[in-house]
Amino acid sequence: MISINDLTVSFGGTTLLDTISFHINDRDRIGLVGKNGAGKSTILKLIVGLQAPTSGKILKPSGLKIGYLPQLMEHHRGRTVLEETMTVFADHQAMERRLEEISAELAERTDYESEGYSKLIIELNDVNDTLAMLSSDPPEQQAERTLAGLGFKRNELNRLTETFSQGWNMRIELAKILLRKPDVLLLDEPTNHLDIESIQWLEDYLQDFPGSLVLISHDRRFLDNCTNRTVEVMLGHIYDYKVPYSQFVALRAERIAQQKAAYANQQRMIEKTEDFIERFRYKPTKSNQVQQRVKQLKKLDRIEIDDEDLATLVVKFPPAPRSGDVAFGVMEAVIGYGHAGAEDEKVILRGVNMTIRRGEKVAFVGRNGEGKTTMMRVLMHELEPFDGSATLGHNVNVGYYAQNQDDILKGNDTVYDTLERVAVGEIRTKLRDILAAFLFKGDDIDKKVSVLSGGERSRLAMARLMLHPYNLLALDEPTNHMDIRSKDILKQALKNYDGTLIVVSHDRDFLNGLVDKVYEFTDGRVKEHLGGVDDFLRAKKAASFRDFEMQASKAAVKSVSAPATPAPTPAPASRANMERREDRKKKNRQQQLEKQIEELEEKMADIEQHLSAPTLEDDIMDLTRNYLELKRELDEKMNAWAEL
Repeated sequence: MISINDLTVSFGGTTLLDTISFHINDRDRIGLVGKNGAGKSTILKLIVGLQAPTSGKILKPSGLKIGYLPQLMEHHRGRTVLEETMTVFADHQAMERRLEEISAELAERTDYESEGYSKLIIELNDVNDTLAMLSSDPPEQQAERTLAGLGFKRNELNRLTETFSQGWNMRIELAKILLRKPDVLLLDEPTNHLDIESIQWLEDYLQDFPGSLVLISHDRRFLDNCTNRTVEVMLGHIYDYKVPYSQFVALRAERIAQQKAAYANQQRMIEKTEDFIERFRYKPTKSNQVQQRVKQLKKLDRIEIDDEDLATLVVKFPPAPRSGDVAFGVMEAVIGYGHAGAEDEKVILRGVNMTIRRGEKVAFVGRNGEGKTTMMRVLMHELEPFDGSATLGHNVNVGYYAQNQDDILKGNDTVYDTLERVAVGEIRTKLRDILAAFLFKGDDIDKKVSVLSGGERSRLAMARLMLHPYNLLALDEPTNHMDIRSKDILKQALKNYDGTLIVVSHDRDFLNGLVDKVYEFTDGRVKEHLGGVDDFLRAKKAASFRDFEMQASKAAVKSVSAPATPAPTPAPASRANMERREDRKKKNRQQQLEKQIEELEEKMADIEQHLSAPTLEDDIMDLTRNYLELKRELDEKMNAWAEL
């Protein structure tokens, strides 16, 4: 269908893609993988025609319809969500108008035998046939169904597009692309702004999509579910595997290992042959054998090992200055947008209580739109609660990584300028070293931000956080554009970071082993879960965030759709049994609480003893913090016991 032949792309003497060739066939499901900046997005732009190659050709059938979703795009304003989506049916609507015009004209004319009348009849049939082929469903119904699948609620379809975030506008563009029913879909990181349910819907859609698909994604599960072929871009070359991503990883490692083993064996053989030639070169009795060995070496097909891109981030956050014990505290807060009590008031979260202490690493999880980024804005003092309080602790200095980097990075600045604008003091002498640690080397630092890939922008934004010794890092979806290796390195750096960390993410692999507390945002409330991500998921009886959020969604649908049936009135005997069972439960709970209270009091007494006569090994601040934690837990248990 699409043939890419000997394609080369060079920028200022640097070759990004070196004579690559591959074909996209009917019904192909290709995952395009590789490190950030390897040239994956460039390949999609070349196929669409937005960029021209230095040499080589791309052959496409005439009339081929391509649907292309870039990482970054312009969003239209001035229309509602539904109106903007319906623009894809402009041709459809024009044909419907033409159908009405022809019908009206035919009703007025009486020259039934004329050539003009005959042409109108033919055109009427052609237009009718074309409309019938496009779809059996009305355009508005198709648009509403697709928007619903991508997460829009019915009451949001009449809102103006500019009232939505960039991520939601990306969903509108994706809906328009899907509704055009292209022959080939080119999707560049489509899941970055989707929540779990929308990712699941898109997976189902792509599995049934009748055309060809080329997909760039750093989501392993999404790649495995949507692709059956993997094309790796590495150091200007491509390697084509006819398997999904997980199998590609294993096959690639096996291929490299086999190449290295074969190369080592061949080198040993060459070394022995050269040694034989050198030893017997001047012995007449061995001259024939020497000549044979020389010819063998000349004819030998030398094994080469494929170059590997082993460049990795080197990330180490500066030591965090000491802050107060509580880094961020929220008490009985009501949070939203607009003005409290006014018509534009929109409450997102109610009754929020949150205590994040110095050195804790916590995750905000939940569906999109539940208030995670809103809470980040409260943390950054961009929003104030309508009621209650939200305060930063003493001497807390926040480093913020925004989900939308375009709000921070200026397209006309170079990579170096981006850091130089905000750097102060001695750190200005180390900007090149910091950029090199984030893989911006040589001429890379003179690139304009506007030409950087999504992953490169993510790395640059993370580099900005290295310029100041922050003691609280607030990261909103930091891994969205990062390749898998960069994610692992960033995770290790954050594990070693000695300050406080708050991270918003849907990536279980990234959060697992990184955070020790989870705040769940759901139904306008925030629930605290002590422990890591695995503990949280076990509590939810879910294997992943996707399963957890899908369970929550199904439960909500079930509660809305289930008919309200009155509970049967229990008979007197069964009521008495129920009351006895309830009493036993309360008594067991009371005994359990009394035991827990006793254990907490013993632990507190032990800490009090250490505090009254501390030794050199005792950390007073740590002991005090543990004591306050136990005191808070004891108060909760005492309140629960008193209620029973």
